[in-house]
Amino acid sequence: MPQERLWQVLDPSWADPRTLSALVGTSAAAIMLLKWLGQRRIQQKMEEARKMRDLALEQMEKAVCKFKKENPGAQTVHILSLPMVELVEKLKEGSLSLESVLYSYMDKALEVTQEVNCVIDFIHGCEDQLQKLKKQKEKGLLYGIPVSIKDHINCKGHISSAGMVKFLGQAKEEDSVVVQVLKSQGAIPFVKTNIPQTMINYDCSNLIFGQTLNPLNHKKSPGGSSGGEGALIAGGGSILGIGSDIAGSIRLPSSFCGLCGLKPTGNRISKLGVVSAITGMKSVTGMLGPMARDVDSLALCMKALLCEEMFRLDPVVPPIPFNEEVYSSSKPLRIGYYEGDGYFQPSPSMRRAVQQTRKLLQEAGHTLVPFAPPKIDYVVDELFTRGLFSDGTAHLVDCFTGDIVDPNLKSQFNTYRLPVLVKRILAIILKPIYPRIARDLNALCGVGSAKNLWNQHAAVAAYCTEFIAKWRKLGLDVILCPVLGPAFNHGYAGKLFAATSYTNLYNVLNFPAGVVPVSTVTRADEEELKHYRGHYRDPWDKRLKEAVEGAVGLPVAVQCVALPWQEELCLRFMKEVETLTHGTRRNV
Repeated sequence: MPQERLWQVLDPSWADPRTLSALVGTSAAAIMLLKWLGQRRIQQKMEEARKMRDLALEQMEKAVCKFKKENPGAQTVHILSLPMVELVEKLKEGSLSLESVLYSYMDKALEVTQEVNCVIDFIHGCEDQLQKLKKQKEKGLLYGIPVSIKDHINCKGHISSAGMVKFLGQAKEEDSVVVQVLKSQGAIPFVKTNIPQTMINYDCSNLIFGQTLNPLNHKKSPGGSSGGEGALIAGGGSILGIGSDIAGSIRLPSSFCGLCGLKPTGNRISKLGVVSAITGMKSVTGMLGPMARDVDSLALCMKALLCEEMFRLDPVVPPIPFNEEVYSSSKPLRIGYYEGDGYFQPSPSMRRAVQQTRKLLQEAGHTLVPFAPPKIDYVVDELFTRGLFSDGTAHLVDCFTGDIVDPNLKSQFNTYRLPVLVKRILAIILKPIYPRIARDLNALCGVGSAKNLWNQHAAVAAYCTEFIAKWRKLGLDVILCPVLGPAFNHGYAGKLFAATSYTNLYNVLNFPAGVVPVSTVTRADEEELKHYRGHYRDPWDKRLKEAVEGAVGLPVAVQCVALPWQEELCLRFMKEVETLTHGTRRNV
């Protein structure tokens, strides 16, 4: 690392750079000293952040203890068992107090994070928010609902770390737009949750706050990058969470943890006030969206967010309110479906989940039509990977200046930081043996010029037109397809970023897509997995098999997709799937 960049991570209180340089010169010893000092400063910043987290959780625990002491008869178990729609009704009618609900979820969140390490901060203003609500006459759609917030979504007075040391110590001066709107609708944001370093990973680990575990099986990942949200909600410590998604980061933790999650169209919900490790990238669309235990909760959250307050705070967001008529419709649907995308062979439970759901939908009177996404290899390699890393991964690699790479990200990072020429040579060497891996390496070289970037954007638009034309030709309303799962064993997500093919397709297209758990992994699935070979029979296929092993009893989900700006139709389809499959899955 160049000497001048090492100084960027040193606090001036350590020593004056010119003085140290004069003392040690520019020798190898000087560079080693600078590296050592830099790493010491990084470690110190991480330790300070962990202490702040511990103090915040202590503050949270004290508040819960005080409430319990003053209210020994609180209905905690009953409160935690209520669906969100019913909970709002009871809060509005006054049969449950705001305090009893908030402190019940605070107490449970503390218990869950002690078990799986998912909460990284206590939003101390939640108690003030509660008092404000008690004085207001108008009760919003989310009145009194405690909401958990993904780390990188700004909350006033709190850091948004993105799992990176560079963002530590930067307390935000105001709430993000989505948090402001949640508060205006009566919700109470009360904790922030863990993420993977940089968020370009679907595990949930960083060197600041550590590894988050899956509450359903501690040997498994909760998914990511909204993994802290997935773990907290699945563990019962939150009833509604706000995550984000650029390759599946809402849908993958929802799949791994047995939750419902919605990735809306890119600009349906404001993204103002959100920290990102890669800014300026426009080729693949990221967005914010809700995660919860059931579809009605997602629908209520979307209805609350799509309001005049959001449209006023962020005029870039189209002023399209929630269409209740579409969500409540019972009209039979014409549904396209596919069991595999042709890029990664689905695990046995993924395929079975789609097959069983398709059968139930047909029996319920819906029309099911086979559908195959066109040119999936081209989409994943050329449109998604080359688009996401159109700068040849330079921006992401630069983000690690003054940071230490988390072990779960090292496999990805070591590939990203290879010089473009080395990536191209490796791609040529590997092409005859492992063509898929070779294409991925070539895509990681980026686009090379502004002209090529424009061409890349044009290619995305052309593909979207082609996809919609095929959709229209078949007369489809929605699509049913797999979502990656079941939950991965720890350490595999960072080695299988391309396995997001089932979800990243809809980030490239910018279509709304949601996940609904429909079943659990059976022993028959596990037995069939032994014969899994994959489409390419390369190291990635072998890793995918290893990643999903040992998952009997864990949830399996399907993905529901609609055309852009049709979130209500997507949710309506998700609700139909949820209702039909309710009897086929155990509670997890």
